[in-house]
Amino acid sequence: MKTYCLTLDLINDPELIREYEKCHQKIWPEIYASIKKSGITKMQIYRFSNRLVMRMEVNDTFSFEYKAALDAENERVQEWEKLMWKYQQALPGAKPGEKWMLMTQIFELE
Repeated sequence: MKTYCLTLDLINDPELIREYEKCHQKIWPEIYASIKKSGITKMQIYRFSNRLVMRMEVNDTFSFEYKAALDAENERVQEWEKLMWKYQQALPGAKPGEKWMLMTQIFELE
């Protein structure tokens, strides 16, 4: 099993941040199914101010390319992503359309 961490910023507006958190209290069933189908077995999102960190545990079938392909063909996922852009903003250095940016692990305590 592999673990990935990604980061993203929210628009720094308290009302939009509350709305974003409310959306994630009960995600749409199609989003949950899509996440699981892609090979993500566990996912957590943490927030500090307007900065988010997502931690994903994935199985051997997962790849970012496979997840992107599944998402591209899923109308409900596209609808969710469009809605989430209302709350999210790209990090400095992100290419157009990029959201969640993969973080590099620099330390591990075992």
